[in-house]
Amino acid sequence: MQFIETRGNDGKKPSTITFSEAILNPSASFGGLYVPESIPELNETFLASHLASHYKVLALDFLQKFGIDIETKVLNKALDRYDDFDDPSNPVPLSKIEEECFVAELYHGPTRAFKDMALQPFGYILSKLAQQRGEQYLIMAATSGDTGPATLETFKNQDGVKVACLYPEGGTSDVQRLQMVTEDANNLKVIGVKGNFDDTQNTLKDLLASEDFKAQLAQRDIKLSAANSVNFGRIIFQIIYHIHAYLELLRKDEIRMGEKIYLVVPSGNFGNALGAYYAKKAGLPIEKILISSNVNNILTDWIKTGTYDLTTRELIQTQSPAMDILKSSNIERIMFDKFGAARTKELMESLATTGKSQLTDIELASLQEDFDASFADDDTCASVIGEYAQKGYIMDPHTATCMGAYATLRAKPLKTVVYSTAEWTKFSPAVAAALGKKIEDDIEALKWVSKEANLVVPSMIESLFDKPIKHTVVVEKESIQTQMLDFL
Repeated sequence: MQFIETRGNDGKKPSTITFSEAILNPSASFGGLYVPESIPELNETFLASHLASHYKVLALDFLQKFGIDIETKVLNKALDRYDDFDDPSNPVPLSKIEEECFVAELYHGPTRAFKDMALQPFGYILSKLAQQRGEQYLIMAATSGDTGPATLETFKNQDGVKVACLYPEGGTSDVQRLQMVTEDANNLKVIGVKGNFDDTQNTLKDLLASEDFKAQLAQRDIKLSAANSVNFGRIIFQIIYHIHAYLELLRKDEIRMGEKIYLVVPSGNFGNALGAYYAKKAGLPIEKILISSNVNNILTDWIKTGTYDLTTRELIQTQSPAMDILKSSNIERIMFDKFGAARTKELMESLATTGKSQLTDIELASLQEDFDASFADDDTCASVIGEYAQKGYIMDPHTATCMGAYATLRAKPLKTVVYSTAEWTKFSPAVAAALGKKIEDDIEALKWVSKEANLVVPSMIESLFDKPIKHTVVVEKESIQTQMLDFL
């Protein structure tokens, strides 16, 4: 499998590259992204062959169908990271909460968020490639709350890599922040940024494309990569759990082979939704992908109207901080797949220079063949959390945004999978408030919700509050490069 560029080739980079090159060097021509030339087919024969498969067996077969240039023994070792999840045989359990609604719980890994599903195996693969090549890499990550902890967890104490993780000061939950600033491995650097997630992500993209920064790294014999979903190494693992969810519905006799389903995906940077899109394109029987957002609902506008307009918006901090994003990187890969490189370059350059872009009516109709969208504010999410708590199911604020999409966007009475991207423990004050108790302190909120709902707080969350703070740096975004170079 070869990878190509979303904005076309500049004549300086190779016109196609391998998977390993795409994950080691994720910055493509003209500031674009890498995408696979094609997607392997997921037909009924493939699905039927995995009805009794362990998650790791399904994942290995899918990765090998992709034809990626990673040795089988390395892939197996990478997938062994799922052995540290709550249930190694089923790292993504499916819970039924309505007659036609099922929650795929993506948060049963070491940092209690869906980013573990991709970053645990991806981190092993990237580190192994660096070691095999005898190279040293700086891995950059910008986080709105979940990517950072998962990146630090997968790369800590790994040979061949150092990690610089950027998070917006005040823009994550307390638990998310503690998961980062208490990490004590010598190859990790956590940097708070005075700004929002878009500021951190823009800086990351600028540094990935900066020849000056790369030259300064080269003087230290260090190469540059990224752990955000700009890196396709993240996306490939995010396709697999959509296949798994369909198989789970088959195993539970909730659907018949070939029967279509809806997917509801809470979306910020659109990587999870992109994985669903690629699964649909490959042939997984998906009727439509329903996107849910919080009040930073720029994706709702884009999918409903074709307009992506940053000029009239300011980022709003919400109780679902992983979705507090206005510049969603992975819509670029959707546009490339539907409209081609030249049009993608035109749209992305318009967004960069004018702060807005506009799809044509034909382009919008094409987008709406696969997607619909809605959003929910914090009050609505609190009501949803409270409603389902009374039914015996506790969800986090991101998952709560999905229930409006489930209720209003389905044109057909088909079974639906909602993706739960984080455990309630990462947002316990918001969950406690939704259950009727206003508690500002995370520890007290965790204890109260745990007792009220008869839930266990995982040890990796409970222990955070006793760990010493190791990373205290908070800087303006202009100082990020200096901080990284000092770290190196």
